[in-house]
Amino acid sequence: MVWKRTRSPHFLSNFFCCCCCRSKRTAHSSSSSSEASLLLQKEEDDVVITKPGWKAMPYILGNEAVEKMATYGLTTNLMVYLVREYHMDQVFAANLLSMWICALCLFTVLGASLADTYLGKFRTILFASFASLLGMTTITVTASVPQLRPPPCDLGQHCISSTKIQLWILIMGLSWLGIGSAGIRPCSLPFGLDQFDTSTVEGRLATHSFLNWYYTSGTLVVLINQVFLVYIQDSVSWALGFGIPTLLMMLCAIPLFLVGSNIYVCVKPGGSIFLSFAQVLVAAYKKRHLKVLNDERVQGVLFDGSLDGNAVVSKLPLSTQSSFLKKAALVVDNDLKDGLSVNAWRLCTIQQVEDVMYVKKTLPIWASGGIFLLAFVQEGTFMVSQALKMDRHIGTKLQMPAGAIKMMSLSIIIIWLPLYDRVIQPALKRITKSEDGIPTLKKIGIGYIFSILCMLVAGLVEQQRRTLATLHGESPNGVAPISVFWLFPQLVLLGLSEVFGALGHIEFYNKEFPEKMKSIGNSLIYLCMAGATYLSSLVVTIVHSFTGKHGQPNWLDNDINAGRLDYFYFLLAGLGLLNFVYFLFCACGYSYKVGLKTGEIVPDV
Repeated sequence: MVWKRTRSPHFLSNFFCCCCCRSKRTAHSSSSSSEASLLLQKEEDDVVITKPGWKAMPYILGNEAVEKMATYGLTTNLMVYLVREYHMDQVFAANLLSMWICALCLFTVLGASLADTYLGKFRTILFASFASLLGMTTITVTASVPQLRPPPCDLGQHCISSTKIQLWILIMGLSWLGIGSAGIRPCSLPFGLDQFDTSTVEGRLATHSFLNWYYTSGTLVVLINQVFLVYIQDSVSWALGFGIPTLLMMLCAIPLFLVGSNIYVCVKPGGSIFLSFAQVLVAAYKKRHLKVLNDERVQGVLFDGSLDGNAVVSKLPLSTQSSFLKKAALVVDNDLKDGLSVNAWRLCTIQQVEDVMYVKKTLPIWASGGIFLLAFVQEGTFMVSQALKMDRHIGTKLQMPAGAIKMMSLSIIIIWLPLYDRVIQPALKRITKSEDGIPTLKKIGIGYIFSILCMLVAGLVEQQRRTLATLHGESPNGVAPISVFWLFPQLVLLGLSEVFGALGHIEFYNKEFPEKMKSIGNSLIYLCMAGATYLSSLVVTIVHSFTGKHGQPNWLDNDINAGRLDYFYFLLAGLGLLNFVYFLFCACGYSYKVGLKTGEIVPDV
């Protein structure tokens, strides 16, 4: 992998320096002379690049924190905005937001692909930031200009629905905001990791800390939004509540990101990775009749002109798995001419084959993420329903909003991650003699266990809440005489599940995916979230259809005092247990990618 270090003292000049990475690469790779390519490569090898490490973090973390404050500050209370100001039916508003969130998660893969393939992370984040700003400005304008939303309801509560133009302007704002988020979210973390030199022990240790602080800062921002911006939007003004994050994005996030451009290291995009994968599959299929022994040192092209201009025929040991894919790197007949592959659809580089193998290995682990995240989906739905039927008073006058229960799990994350980074992880390193403290897959497994325990505890608490609500049927609105803080244990477990499981997934993808696919790997957690949302809807639909017969209450009745929400939680715990068994089966046969130098091709061990 080749890095480009921006050096101009002016951030606009540095921006264009980063933008020209791909053009330089193209000119390099298009050279018809292998000798000239080798000379150019030697010149690049002579350049010693010092990565900025923590020096770049104030700009990257600052941009990420402000961007999340802006984006989440605008979307956290969006459901209430649609119902109150646009007079939408709750079902229509919920479906609109669900489709938007799922589309956003799916589009992160597209944004990540553009970053890794063509634009590079720097330009993707920058362009996406302007797209987010455009979307946020549009939504803020809808809150500021009365003509862009329906008129207030009259005294008889007769409400006029939004016009098509008003609705389309709102959807346009959400679309731009989604495009921006889809470009920023999968790229900001890998871009930060690019600033550390992982060929050294100090660099690898710094990446662990960066992951923890990255997640902590994002969680803190969400907590601030829950406390302050939601209050401003609900009680003061929607225009002001939306305007504050929009101004933060315009005046802080984007300028802060650009100010640090004079020290960023920009990793050049690697070209069409999907085309490369297709070439490996086609080349392997064409050579399907050839045999590859396990102990054979496959002879193939390590790099070719399309990668770095250096054509080298080398004998390297490939991974011990996927002998079918290894056939794509076998040199037969007239596959080579002057050390270069004659047909990329018949002979692929060892690097190409290795990339496919490592991605193929991670997919079974990724597939377990959807069921794992089912517990997180319930935090904003049925756990809020529980809180509505519990005593939410703090003292005699103050009452906690039902939606504020999320602050409990967020607080656990904010407390735990710095403690883990500064105290627990160093102690574990001394005990396990491992840089990671806890290996990544074990960390994910611990998160899965916490997720199962969360659903079990949620079911037990719901049983107690429902029993008390039934015994005190005369209570107003069916509220049980039980404090909302009885939800604290399950929310603590949910927070710990996120710390180990969700963060473990992110760490796993960033470690195991090829260097030129870091953004794509980081986008997989958002695909898991989209899958969990769809899967939760499917499970809810099935449970709602098959329960409530033969005189028995429906588990998910509108009145949770009449339903059996506890059984639903126990069902999710059972699904989580089956998923954990599947995860163990996949993890036990997994071998981590080794090798510390960027661009080094290393076999499985």
